[in-house]
Amino acid sequence: MSRQIFLIDGQSFYASVEKAAHPEYRDKPVAVGDPARMNGIVLAACPIAKSRGVTTASRVGEALAKCPDLVVIRPRMRTYIQISLLITEIFESYTDLVEPFSIDEQFLDVTGSLSYFGPPHQLAQRIQQHVLLSTGVWTRVGIGPTKILAKMATDNYAKKNAEGIFELSFDNLESTLWKLPVHHMFMVASRMTRHFTRMGLTLIGDIARMELHEFKRRMRREMGKQSDIQAEYYWQTARGIDPSPVVSDIRHQLKSVSHGKALRWRLYQRLQDIEIVLLELVVEVCRRTRRHHLMGTVVSVSAAETDGQRSNYFSRQITLQEPTALTHEVANAARQLFVKYWSGLPISRLSVALSGLTDDKIMQLTLFEDRSLAYNKEQAIDRIKDRYGSDAIIRASSLTEAGVARERAGQIGGHYK
Repeated sequence: MSRQIFLIDGQSFYASVEKAAHPEYRDKPVAVGDPARMNGIVLAACPIAKSRGVTTASRVGEALAKCPDLVVIRPRMRTYIQISLLITEIFESYTDLVEPFSIDEQFLDVTGSLSYFGPPHQLAQRIQQHVLLSTGVWTRVGIGPTKILAKMATDNYAKKNAEGIFELSFDNLESTLWKLPVHHMFMVASRMTRHFTRMGLTLIGDIARMELHEFKRRMRREMGKQSDIQAEYYWQTARGIDPSPVVSDIRHQLKSVSHGKALRWRLYQRLQDIEIVLLELVVEVCRRTRRHHLMGTVVSVSAAETDGQRSNYFSRQITLQEPTALTHEVANAARQLFVKYWSGLPISRLSVALSGLTDDKIMQLTLFEDRSLAYNKEQAIDRIKDRYGSDAIIRASSLTEAGVARERAGQIGGHYK
């Protein structure tokens, strides 16, 4: 039986939440970013701001130059997450098959709901009004028999019409989707667009109408012998083929735990300053690993280096003798890796990962250290941080100018809570 799937997207989500919270800005251009940092990026811009040239990912200073009366509001990530969860609850009142795709996009399989709520278009309108009245966020709904078609219906059509609803079906692909330039296809960015253009495939329909074996042959000639999987993926996407179901529980077993931080490279030229951030990252990685009752055997360090003219990047790993989630053991391995492979250029990004994860119920003891006692101590510190905040207990080195732990304690995903 054909499925009916929605991909529902919150329009200019962060900006919409802020405009709902500030009715005085209803008719004003609003962008979400840090007004104190002209070099910071715009995370979201409302339709009024976009009509005046403000774009997402542009610099705050550039946005203000284009739109002098732009209202720039500092992001509140905790609030956006709460609103996103509220919207999920609204969706779950219509179907139990709700799969988050991002903070502002979610898939809904409403196949079993139509007999109660009416046809897809009517249900989409009902959900739009429910979300708008509850949160102030206007949503756009793409409808299709597969997740990939619902997604492309939203991105290419629902976002661009006043009603905010559009349905793609297998019957109307030739008159709609196939007429669009190839870069409008899901997961086709500038690099793949260049490949397809060199192959003479400028429209989505050029791929969809081709036999799979011929498309694979052309892909091999353009991209090499290992391109068959990519070829099949793009061919199926062009035809709207996607057997993956909407899954309400998308949690998977952890394979690694990582933490990274973008840095102002002019401030991180000395090893003693970089080591402080490296240790802070290890602290968070170990804390999150313990939260899942896991330990790891593989420590990885990645770093981007630059002095404004030269750039370099490295990512290296080391395997430990025993699984661990103890901060000092992971920190020793991370420092060893960094010192060995660092070229000496200032650091613009640094990250640490712990993989090879196993259950923490069994711990290898040693003659020279009570590892079990050390683990219990770190778990006690974790409980204090969970209750009172990440900066409730902090290392003295994090209070220096190089430390970023206190700043990160007030952020979610690198943005203000």
